[in-house]
Amino acid sequence: MKDKVLKLWPEIEWIKDADLRKQTLDAWIFAIEQSVLTPEDLEEIPFSLLIKNCKVSFMNHKRTCVQLAVDIAKRMKDNFGDEIEIDMDILISGAILIDIGKLLEYKIENDTLTTSNMGKIVRHPFSGLAIAYKFNLPPEVQHIIGTHSKEGDLGMRTVESIIVHHADFVSFEPFKA
Repeated sequence: MKDKVLKLWPEIEWIKDADLRKQTLDAWIFAIEQSVLTPEDLEEIPFSLLIKNCKVSFMNHKRTCVQLAVDIAKRMKDNFGDEIEIDMDILISGAILIDIGKLLEYKIENDTLTTSNMGKIVRHPFSGLAIAYKFNLPPEVQHIIGTHSKEGDLGMRTVESIIVHHADFVSFEPFKA
């Protein structure tokens, strides 16, 4: 499964810290093993069941989000220099993990992908945070997972979380009906 996840997520190799890279990888392996979906399914399924006739795959959306977050962070560092601190490893790990909980939100019923009971009552920021906690990912990564979506709107976000939040919505909002 490790090789399949690394093929799915070459961006994991962008994480310089070996421990964080392994934790991020292990969390994805675990989530896929708990899911009704295979790594191959993630390349095919729509990134959201909330968008009718969505043609953009889960992994296309996810990779775009990670790549946008990295591009934004680099531009901010280039322009603001020492005035801003951005932990790229935390940002990359968090961006890779923000939707990991979605793997627990799905079920297949009558050959149709739909939302499981878990997905209806425990949204992916919460289940994703639980997975991250299980693999002892740093609180800063857990924070990104927990605050990347609307659940994070009422609290403070770190700079890494702000970047990932906007990268996620930039690659989601244009496709909403």
